[in-house]
Amino acid sequence: MRVLAPNLAAGNPVLAKHASIVPHCAETFAHLVREAGAPDGAWTNLFISSDQVANIISDPRVQGAALTGSEKAGGAVAAQAAKHIKKATLELGGNDVFVVLDDADIEKAVKIGVQARLTNAGQVCTAAKRFILHEKIADRFLSQFTEAFSKVKMGDQMDAATELGPLSSKDALETLTRQVNEAVKNGATLHFGGKPLESKGNFFAPTILTQITRDNPAYFEEFFGPVAQIYVVKDDDEAIKLANDSHYGLGGAVFSQDIERAKRMASRIETGMVYINWLTDTAAELPFGGVKRSGFGRELSDLGIKEFVNQKLVVVRR
Repeated sequence: MRVLAPNLAAGNPVLAKHASIVPHCAETFAHLVREAGAPDGAWTNLFISSDQVANIISDPRVQGAALTGSEKAGGAVAAQAAKHIKKATLELGGNDVFVVLDDADIEKAVKIGVQARLTNAGQVCTAAKRFILHEKIADRFLSQFTEAFSKVKMGDQMDAATELGPLSSKDALETLTRQVNEAVKNGATLHFGGKPLESKGNFFAPTILTQITRDNPAYFEEFFGPVAQIYVVKDDDEAIKLANDSHYGLGGAVFSQDIERAKRMASRIETGMVYINWLTDTAAELPFGGVKRSGFGRELSDLGIKEFVNQKLVVVRR
């Protein structure tokens, strides 16, 4: 919908290659688009392999490509689009920061921080992944954050009482397990959780890692699941330096009761989006996108519409 809506507004039909593990979701979405009254051809699912995508992009009828996916997939799509000199927008991975300053409302930050890390089992590109805490409030935040993680109810995501569902696939579970194990092997401290659940389904326990040094691969990796990394800093400058020491630049959050201070911090964080006293969010009227290896271009808002229209100048001279 993030791609379809602005393209519909601009009069463009969309061909969609969905993730291979969600064919039924793709068909359901196509049905809902038709049910909503969209004209025939507005949305077409392509049940093709990843290897066939290049042929679609090269087709002269296709004018551009938009991808939401991994950095690897983004590089492949961008290369194919560039080869044929076609526009592309990429919404890729993220390693978003959640900065809590020494004057923040800690109870509020903890509550929102848990939500920011665990929504959709942590499988969100803009999920808070790196929690950067001012040293004056670090112990208090971590204590409350750990307690909140310990009370999370895991189970069937169709149950309204469930707070944490399973990961999307067995592969996702195995990847996250390997990442956590490697992080600890390379010196990180497993503060809480850290293992898959011994139950039916691809569940991974809410996990907190601390003492992650820059030479640890985990420092730069995106953990696509319910794993929070905790960092402690002395001041705002150190927080900014740490926040920007990333290959990614999608979103971020800053918590402070001094809004002007938070705004100064936000302006220095190298990402496409920063929210103050709230988690990185999305809304139809707000542009969405990142910088660095998080991609380029914007979805949603008027900027999302303009990504796939031709800005044409016509001059009449009298």
